[in-house]
Amino acid sequence: MGRLEPIKIDNYQPLRETVCEALRHAIRNGILEPGERLMEVQLAEELGISRTPVREAIRKLEQEGYVIMMPRRGTYVSSVSVNDIKEIFEIRSALESLSTGLAARRIEPDELEKLRALLTEIEGHIERRDIDKIVETDIEFHGLLYQVSRNERLVTIISNLKEQLARFRTLSMSYPGRLQQTLEEHRAMVEAIAAGDVEAARDAAERHMEQAEETLLKAMRN
Repeated sequence: MGRLEPIKIDNYQPLRETVCEALRHAIRNGILEPGERLMEVQLAEELGISRTPVREAIRKLEQEGYVIMMPRRGTYVSSVSVNDIKEIFEIRSALESLSTGLAARRIEPDELEKLRALLTEIEGHIERRDIDKIVETDIEFHGLLYQVSRNERLVTIISNLKEQLARFRTLSMSYPGRLQQTLEEHRAMVEAIAAGDVEAARDAAERHMEQAEETLLKAMRN
């Protein structure tokens, strides 16, 4: 098992969430590999905490698709197949299209300004080739887009689906040409939303998902 950094206690965040973030990071970055067994005692020792928050975090990560708990066999980092990815993108494409269309109807001027500001931030991070910041700002961009839809059930469902593929985000973003392509796709979505053009917004979101899926599959094959 890879070495995990001890948890830094955050008084403003439940310990379970802090542990979740640490384990997600480890899985996304390959420190904890697909198929690897997760032992509560060992994880707790490496993180410098008790077993209870580790157990709670693992249950949450199971719901998000990061781990799989097998009766009488233990808990393992889940593997994601090409078919899994295709199924997730089929659903996510429909939901992204819906949320972006709703955003075109419901966005407020200050929210539109914030979306554009995030695009500018992403462009700056691309110029500096700062992948971590690109990924961080991309997550913020999509998170705001979902909130603007003003449909809380939709936000919950789509956020769960995004988490199931989040470990591959850096892999996809690092694929040659993908960063600039992603920026242009985001711009098309924002401009359609700004124009209040629901159909164009939905189409732009669907194209974005199609390209994201295609790039991720190429990156995995390579």
